[in-house]
Amino acid sequence: MLRCIIFSSNHYKTLNPQKSYPLFPIQFSPKFKLCTTSSDSDSESDSFTVSYLINNIGFTRETALKASKRVRIKSLEKPNSVFTFFRNFGFSDTNIKKICIKEPWILASDTHNSILPKIEFFLSKGASISEISQLLTVSPRILQCSLENRIIPLFEFYKRILKCDKATICCMIRNSILLSNNLAPVNVKLLIDYGVCDASIVKLLLTRPTILGSTDLIDSLEEVKGLGFYPSTSTFGIALVAKKCMSKTRWNEKVDAFKKWGWSDEDVVESFRLQPSLMLSSVDKINLVMNFWVNQLGWNSLELTRRPQIFGFSLQKRIIPRALVVQYLQMKGLRKKYASLVTPFFWSEELFLRKYVFCFKEESDYLLKLYEENMKHAYTKENIDMPFTK
Repeated sequence: MLRCIIFSSNHYKTLNPQKSYPLFPIQFSPKFKLCTTSSDSDSESDSFTVSYLINNIGFTRETALKASKRVRIKSLEKPNSVFTFFRNFGFSDTNIKKICIKEPWILASDTHNSILPKIEFFLSKGASISEISQLLTVSPRILQCSLENRIIPLFEFYKRILKCDKATICCMIRNSILLSNNLAPVNVKLLIDYGVCDASIVKLLLTRPTILGSTDLIDSLEEVKGLGFYPSTSTFGIALVAKKCMSKTRWNEKVDAFKKWGWSDEDVVESFRLQPSLMLSSVDKINLVMNFWVNQLGWNSLELTRRPQIFGFSLQKRIIPRALVVQYLQMKGLRKKYASLVTPFFWSEELFLRKYVFCFKEESDYLLKLYEENMKHAYTKENIDMPFTK
């Protein structure tokens, strides 16, 4: 089990993303010390460095002057060897230049001792060269992290959650924040301490790792809990994503969109509790579904509060074809007056056709044609905006 108490809640509220915490402090290599002495030879070296960065890497003069304070290039030998090193691993020149623009010290680095062991570690855990190239192009500062004191401990930490080498290394490679941000492992421990279920933590690691770099995660956890979600349930993680990945302005825009179609604030909150992914729907999707439901079908928007999962369905591929079948059955008096309007959208296609098409033998040919024609429109790119067929 992952359950363990590492810090108190008050501790989390005071986290500073710029501070290095004892959990996994970033260890930078002593090989990259700056020279502070000044001489004629230093001046010549600075001039050569600036010229090289501009002409060979693509720096502007301003950025080259700044970078020359972090790296000193005296000849072509060292930067050429760096390029050769990365090329031998299959990195493109474009990616090598991007790496060097972000971290120019690499051009003067001892690649054999400072970079090779890290690449070999990633390879040994199942990462591909293309994945490593992607990681270093996006976040080359990781190469300054100590392999023994940060990268390996973080790998072992995340592996305890993700269970296997391949999943762990792929997660770390594709989401560089897990390696580069000091708060990521701290916040994972916070989630564990708070009682968030393992499945939700895994999903956050794989799909929403930026949440783990937050300085106010504890506030979001308390807010979601205050809305009636229990940390041990999978819906808690979905609700956390909905609250954490959306600005207050955007959230209010979605609430207003629902209210425009007759929902109250309470309806929105209750529907969110039933299906927290509801608020991950776009304003456009909300309006499209509501417009079809209310204006085209003439149905009450409050019916959707019973099963708000419907906003996650495809309007063209599921909602429209099925709704038109149900509407036809209503007009013909073939459905009970108070039968649920939303239930038909939750059956598998096979069961839907059996319950709402084939069982009405005299009408089945027309109903099947109605259904299939609207499904055809949904899958025809040229007709994506074509009105539905009645």
